[in-house]
Amino acid sequence: MANPTHRHTRTRRDKRRANWKGQMPNLSACPDCKEIKESHRACPSCGSYNGTKVLETVEKE
Repeated sequence: MANPTHRHTRTRRDKRRANWKGQMPNLSACPDCKEIKESHRACPSCGSYNGTKVLETVEKE
């Protein structure tokens, strides 16, 4: 197997690592309560997913 014969510089290494970027989560409106939630997740405010209630939520005072 071939191995590198010359060392790569720090700049070349860092340019390769610069392509790792964070992504914003996909957000959508809940069809029941119209709150913003992550796509394909149960709504944290009303506890519904795909039209059915799947989580018990506590009412805020």
